[in-house]
Amino acid sequence: MRICLSTLLGAVMAAGLLAPTAAYADGDAVKGAKIFRKCAACHSVDEAKNKVGPHLVDIVDRPVASVEGYKYSPAMVEHATEVPAWDVEALDAYLRNPKGVVKKTKMAFAGLKKDDDVADVIAYLKDPSAAE
Repeated sequence: MRICLSTLLGAVMAAGLLAPTAAYADGDAVKGAKIFRKCAACHSVDEAKNKVGPHLVDIVDRPVASVEGYKYSPAMVEHATEVPAWDVEALDAYLRNPKGVVKKTKMAFAGLKKDDDVADVIAYLKDPSAAE
């Protein structure tokens, strides 16, 4: 039986065996916008236009691998069958370790290591206008 790390993490959290991280609480969208600059070469958050990576407009709770016109890796398409949407928990896991969550993802970014950075980027992705 094949178990995805993000599926296992979701089950552990649902069972109440693991407390949510700071990313599920309050992040700072202004700080998140600054951290997102690392991502901006490949992703857009304010315009539904794909770059090297898919746009991230309305990413929170959007179905995984669903942006029209973007050619996802087979690994990301497979991930979409295991994790149907980019909810906060899925974003948290992926932003921390993209290749750990989706082994053969095209994304070259190593991930964010600080809890606050993850929380701040997620806050920014939820509402980019909050950083203005």
